[in-house]
Amino acid sequence: MIPCLHTGQDGALQTGVTWPEPRFSPDEDTVIDNLTGLMWTGNANLAEFPLMWEEALAYVKQMNHKQVFGHADWRLPNRKELFSLVSHVQINPALPADHPFTNVFPGYYWTSTTCIRLSRQAWYIHFGGGRVFKGMKHGSYVVWPVRGRVGGLVKLPRSGQQLCFDESGQAVPCENTGQDGALQAGATWPGQRFIHNRDTVVDNLTGLVWTRNANCAKETVNWQSALEAVRTMNGEKAYGYQDWRLPNIRELESLTGMGQHTPALPIRHPFQEVQAWYWSSTTSTYDSRYAWVLYIVDGAVGVGHKPRSDFFVWAVRDGQIGK
Repeated sequence: MIPCLHTGQDGALQTGVTWPEPRFSPDEDTVIDNLTGLMWTGNANLAEFPLMWEEALAYVKQMNHKQVFGHADWRLPNRKELFSLVSHVQINPALPADHPFTNVFPGYYWTSTTCIRLSRQAWYIHFGGGRVFKGMKHGSYVVWPVRGRVGGLVKLPRSGQQLCFDESGQAVPCENTGQDGALQAGATWPGQRFIHNRDTVVDNLTGLVWTRNANCAKETVNWQSALEAVRTMNGEKAYGYQDWRLPNIRELESLTGMGQHTPALPIRHPFQEVQAWYWSSTTSTYDSRYAWVLYIVDGAVGVGHKPRSDFFVWAVRDGQIGK
């Protein structure tokens, strides 16, 4: 099982794996993330200029040809890998406070992961605040290469993407593309990702237990009402438990599978009444009137205005692994 990462949020529950101290180990031109074991370029804008998506993939391929910094296995990070760097308590950049990186651009960075529903678009992450959105592959964004390394506190799971697409959105053979679907970097999902009984579902990848009904409040609610709905569940000992909580944004995002859409959940998932968008318990550092949300049609991560009744509630609890 792969425990969810901590959000970096100094909230009440602080669920997930605690970050190691130090989080990062710099070594001349590279930096090892001691949490995930991934090695990143210390210069977060090595290409100096934004590149289109296929240019970004070609740039990393050229790095490997030249064996930049002594390695020939650099890659454009997939969505899970790039998202693992995000801190939800820091902004401009949204990286852990003690990070050693240079030239971090507080804007969008490409991932190697295509949006499966809109395959002319690929996922990018905004390092000003941490949003995860998608954009046309002919757009120009920043490149931050990564490579694998054994020995992190946790091993990130695969994104779930298995196909490859060109800039026009056409499916192409994956060989030598450097895309997420070609490399499928990360830990393999369990053969049986989910186990469910009548009312709850265990995610064998993370050990988290979710309500099988993914619409706990029966309607869209505001953020405070979402928190209250989960407190009510605990007061009523819903499904036999009193430790339900509103998931943090990393826990919500951990459910996503980048090989599916509408919803962006792993194929043959057992959940019922899955809605289009969900509140998390994670407050935005940019503006505390907002909280992080998951748009589960594709898997985008954005923010919602807490007073507005715009999002649904999906409860989670710890199961087979501890906090």
